Amino acid sequence: MNHLFRWCLVALTLAAWRAPGATLSHDGQPVGIPERRLLTTSRVVGSPEPPLLYRAKRAWPNQEFKRPAFIGRDAGSDRFLIVEQGGRIVAIPRDQTSTNQEPFLQLADHDFYSCHFHPGFATNRFVFVFAHGPNSGGTNKFNRILRYTVTPQGRAEAASELEIIKWWSNGHNGGEMAFGRDGMLYITSGDGSSDSDTHNTGQNISDLNSGVLRLDLERPDPGRAYSIPKDNPFWNIPNARAELWAYGFRNPWRMTMDPADGAMLIGDVGQDVWEYIHVLKRGANYGWSVREGSHPFHTQRKPGPHPFTVPLKEHHHAEARSITGGVVYQGRRLADLRGAYIYGDYGTGKIWGLRRRGNTVTWSRELADTPHQPVAFCEGRDGEMFYVDYTGHIFELEPTPPDPVRRPPFPRKLSESGLFAQVRGHVVQPALIPYSVNSPLWSDGAHKERFIALPGEERILFSEGGAWKFPEQTVLVKSFALDREAGNPATRQWIETRFLVLQQNEWVGYTYSWNDAQSEAYLVEAKGEDRTFKIKDASAPGGTRRQTWHYPSRAECMTCHSRAGQYVLGVNTLQMNREHDYAGVKANQLRTLEHLAVFIIPKFTNASKRITKPTTGPNGPVYPPEDFGARFLKPPETMTRLPDPYDAAGPLEPRVRSYLHANCAHCHTDAGGGNSAMELRWSTLPERVRLIGITPQHDKFGLPDALIVAPGAPERSILMQRLMKVGTGGMPPLAKSRVDAEAVKLFSEWIRQLPAQKP
Repeated sequence: MNHLFRWCLVALTLAAWRAPGATLSHDGQPVGIPERRLLTTSRVVGSPEPPLLYRAKRAWPNQEFKRPAFIGRDAGSDRFLIVEQGGRIVAIPRDQTSTNQEPFLQLADHDFYSCHFHPGFATNRFVFVFAHGPNSGGTNKFNRILRYTVTPQGRAEAASELEIIKWWSNGHNGGEMAFGRDGMLYITSGDGSSDSDTHNTGQNISDLNSGVLRLDLERPDPGRAYSIPKDNPFWNIPNARAELWAYGFRNPWRMTMDPADGAMLIGDVGQDVWEYIHVLKRGANYGWSVREGSHPFHTQRKPGPHPFTVPLKEHHHAEARSITGGVVYQGRRLADLRGAYIYGDYGTGKIWGLRRRGNTVTWSRELADTPHQPVAFCEGRDGEMFYVDYTGHIFELEPTPPDPVRRPPFPRKLSESGLFAQVRGHVVQPALIPYSVNSPLWSDGAHKERFIALPGEERILFSEGGAWKFPEQTVLVKSFALDREAGNPATRQWIETRFLVLQQNEWVGYTYSWNDAQSEAYLVEAKGEDRTFKIKDASAPGGTRRQTWHYPSRAECMTCHSRAGQYVLGVNTLQMNREHDYAGVKANQLRTLEHLAVFIIPKFTNASKRITKPTTGPNGPVYPPEDFGARFLKPPETMTRLPDPYDAAGPLEPRVRSYLHANCAHCHTDAGGGNSAMELRWSTLPERVRLIGITPQHDKFGLPDALIVAPGAPERSILMQRLMKVGTGGMPPLAKSRVDAEAVKLFSEWIRQLPAQKP
């Protein structure tokens, strides 16, 4: 179908409705806003907190990797080794300008988590690899510690493979090794379940899960590659695995030895509320899953035979989401950090430092807030520190330079933001562009209003199938209101307004809490807060219910608005290709934005054509006219869009996919942090979604024959359990205090009509 015919067809289709007096676009269709007004009043600049001491700097800028999980120093040269999760290790030179990658080792059908060299490498040439697999074995997977001999050419010789030890694990695999001062090999092991200790291994010392193992490789027993040191603590306990040195870990992700005293420091990934750092002690019980750190968790479960040991340091999920253990810095470039333990957080990109005296923290500080997903830290021969980002790059820290621009204070009241003409009544500046979405994120039934605030004459680089690229100092505004009497909009009260702000190419979230008088909203502290509202509800006991509203912390904002989620979740073609009611004029949002000349639009759709890179002008990037324009190549109505999941007239499966995309896909996607094999983006091919007929890796909630989605059987479908739960096990895991009843009905209907699968 040619473009002219498409335009004619769309014009005939829409000609039946035109609001009287509505402004028309170049193709004769109504637009919602006659002309763009420039925003010059925004004062949402800077940060309410003082700048952190350090920032991230790209190292090896010409190197990229696929799902890197570990970075380590080569024992035989100045090279660094990058361990990719997909079973490959490559070596890169110390020269950060290099593009060279040399193969070191590859193992089919396995994941790799780390590699470490024997302390006597100079004479024995041994390297050890933490592998997990086989990936084709379903749930029959194992953690395996493998030893290889490194050739004089600097490669691990595949034929020299020797399996040291293996144990069953299918999630929360641990993944780390370290040699102690005693010459023993220490190995971390998680609970094997990827959830709330489904197999109850945390306090079970008769298996090798949820522990740190300690092995003697120099004096192996006959018939195996190691022996158990006689001073390991569990020799005399019936049925205990004597390989264990300590237990009660959930997923001990990264371990290092402090050269000051030889102590092993471990970052252990938490579950619902807490992340923690441990100092490893002989025979210690760290509590999982009876406890989460120092806090109660499954208190009904039987504890192990040792008292609980509290963590060295805990981080609440208001500031961390998935801890990554680090290293003790020994370099000189960051002199103030010498001797400090530096570690990070996969979920938020934050990096911290702490000092300790024995088991007591003497100093702790947030050092940097990055947009990265750090999965491992390492040191070079000179003691300088690097970390690897799971999305494919290596970084280091550098001191934050002074800001040469004297900025006004960050607005702590909504009235100071410059985005509202009047706070009372929720009247935004006329330059803000209202919008709505096809598939809204579930927000406990709140009413929402959304706006785009673009600075001055700046524009958005449009993409039909991907993320839009916004200019610096863009602010995306979303306000939430609750009906204080259920079902009565006349009782509606504003409770929260959120800003998502782009500064220095990094998105940051801030939130404001409205007062009861509806006259002002105040900036919520970085840690977030909760408020409880009384709601008149005839269906509740006594006619009133209490609803807890969670104001997210800064860290929690970016847990969903992550790089894997492309930061901006609702302002894209899929979500905004729809009609919006602009004060009585209904018009397509994309056409309206095109009419306002808000977009920079590629002039072609052929993905193989190379787009000329923009040049840098005084006000930002300048796009070449031969490649970009301001008009769409086809009518907006013919572009992709999400269906409304709450439209009962629509077909079930597209509505389900739309709901999953809006509510779940920012985590359940490649590198998204959702510890599941699901791929829930709208664009994912059906065979890659991995929902229907799939055995859950996580909690089965006691259901017999449970599947993530059991065709025809909602009662056996874990997805239904996630939707119906609030708190532990519920999804989405953040800011959900009420069940989305309409979604439960939708998914139940969809699952019931699914045909049974062939055996």
